Amino acid sequence: MRCLALELRFPPPIIFSVSLLFIGFIHWCFPAFKTESTLMPIVSGVCFLASGIIGLSSLTMFYRAKTTVNPINVNSATTLVDSGLYAFSRNPMYLALALLLLSACFWLGNLLGLVGVFVFILYITRFQIIPEERALGALFGQRYQDYQRRVRRWL
Repeated sequence: MRCLALELRFPPPIIFSVSLLFIGFIHWCFPAFKTESTLMPIVSGVCFLASGIIGLSSLTMFYRAKTTVNPINVNSATTLVDSGLYAFSRNPMYLALALLLLSACFWLGNLLGLVGVFVFILYITRFQIIPEERALGALFGQRYQDYQRRVRRWL
């Protein structure tokens, strides 16, 4: 399969930051879409808390397995982590970032900002996750293919 110039080029924290700025830009450009609801800060807090728990738990699993957390150099992975949160999602770290973006949307109260979350998910899936899956498939072979069949990409 052909690699594109954008694949594995930009670290996910950069994509996250650009997406967050995009959400802020949408909020600034379209203030009429702001929703006044007492539930928005609560939902934002729940998303924020879930993001932190999922993100830190995911990183901890990688450190315990003594494998790389570097999303640009996937070929240096030494262990296939498939337990804990990784038994439910193949990408809990990216899920945590998406939840953090979702938290920002709810905090701002502008649901049009969800466009930024969807753009993040689409970009990360196409230019980060799919190339990672190819690399991990080459590294771990049948074991990774079995894992892919057993566990969903996001949730």
